[in-house]
Amino acid sequence: MKICAIICEYNPFHNGHLHQLREAKRLSGADAVICVMSGNFVQRGEAAIMDKYTRAQHAVKAGADVVVELPTVFSTSNAELFAKGGVHILNSITEVEFLCFGAENANKSAFISAARCLNDEPQEVSEKIKEIVAGGASYAKARAQAFAGFIPFELLSSPNNVLGIEYTKAILASGSDIAILPIPRVGQGYKDDTVQENFSSASAIRSAIENGTPFVENLPDYVYRDLPKKLENALDKLEKYAVLNASVKELQAICDCNEGLENAFKKVAATEKSFVSALTSARYTSSRIRRIALQALLKIDESLIRECLHTPLYLRVLAAKKEAKEVLAALSKANFPVITRQTDANALTGTAKACFEKDIFAEQIHSLLYGEVKDKKIFI
Repeated sequence: MKICAIICEYNPFHNGHLHQLREAKRLSGADAVICVMSGNFVQRGEAAIMDKYTRAQHAVKAGADVVVELPTVFSTSNAELFAKGGVHILNSITEVEFLCFGAENANKSAFISAARCLNDEPQEVSEKIKEIVAGGASYAKARAQAFAGFIPFELLSSPNNVLGIEYTKAILASGSDIAILPIPRVGQGYKDDTVQENFSSASAIRSAIENGTPFVENLPDYVYRDLPKKLENALDKLEKYAVLNASVKELQAICDCNEGLENAFKKVAATEKSFVSALTSARYTSSRIRRIALQALLKIDESLIRECLHTPLYLRVLAAKKEAKEVLAALSKANFPVITRQTDANALTGTAKACFEKDIFAEQIHSLLYGEVKDKKIFI
């Protein structure tokens, strides 16, 4: 069986995602499409606007054959670790031949060349990055500037291109045989929060929910019906409690919480200010600040993430087509155990068990803040 994979968040699933799913199957010639999807918390350090089971069901209704969960330790991490985690999951499934992703630039060879260059970073570039960061820029901007002349600037400055390069880096570094399949992104940019006709970004749709802007034409009907009437940011107080309750050493153990940020977090936690408004700057992006606060709440430190990247984990199925027996049979031959119910996880040990427990904890926190999930059916 030939499988094409997509690493995703679907927060929420929209027409652009539907286009990608269809193109992935058409261009790859695959027998099936598997989605590795973030759970209840996403890479921007926020809670997903709908629970993971509902979002997985949307993907299956749209044409995905199976949706498995990207473990929380990866889904709440920076782009590099997010990508490495997704590729780690896919490398366990021998039938996966393609990884499809949306990109502003769909030149396959450009991604491969850029990834090779980044995986073997020239010394002069490393020094340049340090110099630019010391001047107050974020690491991402410093990297894009420092690699000018080696890599086209738009590859390291456009969000989807950046993630595509991280997927390609992870595939090359792991020695995987998975081929990349970049597909031109349709509609507006990833961070564009203005609703457009037919194809709007997930960011724009979330903004529209908050503002009450019409956007029904941007989503399949089955997604629109399940959308929340309004979005609530209920994380702030819990995250502040977590930071206040953590030691400085524990905060330093969180990925990207360095350069004195741990002390700044402690200081802000005791005030009425939000972490994002108080700590976001040219050097520290709002997403980085949100991720640190979220991982403090979920008690995810960098050492656990790194351990999970080098340990056999699991394939937790969130949703699947009723007709996907052959795909599930292919998953059953994977190097990681398949989990379709809680009892399947009882055999997990060591790092895999610790990783799974973070998924459960994240699910409990999401339910505490946004309500219990009513429909957890897997087969659609």
